[in-house]
Amino acid sequence: MFCNQCEQTLNGVACTTVGVCGKKPTVSALQELVLHEVVAVSLWAVAGREHGVTDPALDELVDKAIFHTVTNVDFDDASLAGVVRDLHVARIALAAKVTAAGGAPAHDDASLAFEPAADLDALTAQAIAVGHFADRGADADVRSLMEVTIYGVKGIAAYADHARILGQSDPEVSAFTYKAFASLADPSLGVGEWVALALEAGKANLRVMELLDAANTGAYGSPVPTEVPLGHRPNKAIVVSGHDLKDLADLLEATQGMGIDVYTHGEMLPAHGYPGLKKYPHFYGNYGTAWQNQRREFAAFPGAILMTTNCIQAPKAEYLENILTTGNVQWPGAVHVPSGDFSAVIERALALPGFTDTLDAGSVMVGFARDAVLSVAPAIIDAVKSGAIRHFFLVGGCDGAKPGRSYYTDFVDQSPSDTVILTLACGKFRFFDHKIGEIGGIPRLLDVGQCNDAYSAIKIAMALADAFGVGVNELPLSMILSWYEQKAVAILLSLLYLGITDMRLGPTLPAFITPDVLQVLVDNFAIKPIGENAQADLDAILGAA
Repeated sequence: MFCNQCEQTLNGVACTTVGVCGKKPTVSALQELVLHEVVAVSLWAVAGREHGVTDPALDELVDKAIFHTVTNVDFDDASLAGVVRDLHVARIALAAKVTAAGGAPAHDDASLAFEPAADLDALTAQAIAVGHFADRGADADVRSLMEVTIYGVKGIAAYADHARILGQSDPEVSAFTYKAFASLADPSLGVGEWVALALEAGKANLRVMELLDAANTGAYGSPVPTEVPLGHRPNKAIVVSGHDLKDLADLLEATQGMGIDVYTHGEMLPAHGYPGLKKYPHFYGNYGTAWQNQRREFAAFPGAILMTTNCIQAPKAEYLENILTTGNVQWPGAVHVPSGDFSAVIERALALPGFTDTLDAGSVMVGFARDAVLSVAPAIIDAVKSGAIRHFFLVGGCDGAKPGRSYYTDFVDQSPSDTVILTLACGKFRFFDHKIGEIGGIPRLLDVGQCNDAYSAIKIAMALADAFGVGVNELPLSMILSWYEQKAVAILLSLLYLGITDMRLGPTLPAFITPDVLQVLVDNFAIKPIGENAQADLDAILGAA
């Protein structure tokens, strides 16, 4: 086993016996085998595109397959084995079409000759023999850039899957996915070529986040500022965690008039701001946070729990009983339900006690996506020009259980009263309920949304830059980012593709970035790790502004 793809990887190097997240060695090996098969599919797909052979169904299958290898999505050996076999069947069919059209892979590769064993144990042995995908690179910096690129593509595949669920896709995004994986079979590519591929991944991710933004707002409207209760009321209850809004919408529709309240958890909190979702009177509030107390929270939740996509560590027995999963999420022992059919979730909720008392735990505001923020852009611009707003901070990204993330809480709490905090993704749960005031009627803490809404934050920055007639890097704006998994890698690559500089990243730097690759990022983008002390970083940023 060798897994270094998340921020919590053991000792900042790699998990080699069992994942810190709970991933078993067999799961890790089978995930690597999925990527091995994707290389073979990609070699044929690249050749096919050159001869006019494309297949949207294959694009969808490949995105879903890659998504299965993202941290905390699929911990089930049998599920991953099925993904490998589905890819293999699709690859054989694609190879026949491309061969008939006169095409062939540009590079020979061991993946092209792979035949999956019929038995799970034998397939797992094959997976272990395949090893880590980046072992193909002889040079340490090339291996590092392979990992940066492919981990970014994992994030792209996740976002593409989210967008496709709501009818949005772009074959050019899939074309890049194939290009990136096929490049793993080309030993002639060096550091320069892989740097270019990493930045191209950022470009592809920007496009897929645009698609996802169009998908969500097209289906449910543009988010509007909305107050969300953090307590509960007496009723049967379902809590929904993850990212996919369509699953939530389908569940809300199915539970109308049934005496069940639906709560959000984690990345689903921003869903309360969408007009097409907030219209349901039984869509009540938010339960819990994200990482810090999730196991205790889920163990105590008195209703059914629907997981739509990855957002927690490997499940523990004390709360697994009431968890049901959908989409790509596969956990041994959890009930997996088909998307759109939540009868099993409803049945579980009706059988459980739900909340029997009332708890007023305050509230938070969500819904400050780009339309909401830009609707008050003149007031923001005037506040900046008058000196009422000195600086903007984007403090956001992934949360995690590893120590060191209190930095982000300290950063927000210690930020001066003439600064504004934009936030998104589950990293905000370190401070999302903190009351830090307003500036001229504008809340100092603006929740832009999910990690999926990073596109909205980028558009806000670009619009403000246009309004001031400067580049984004010249705005009084600093990005203080937290990362955990591969969607965060994809977003970071998008920011680098856009030329954004002087970002602070933490709580630790990625284990897969070598010193030489890090130096490239420092030299070209002035990227730096967060400091040991939030106040010191605040002083340094504002002192230089």
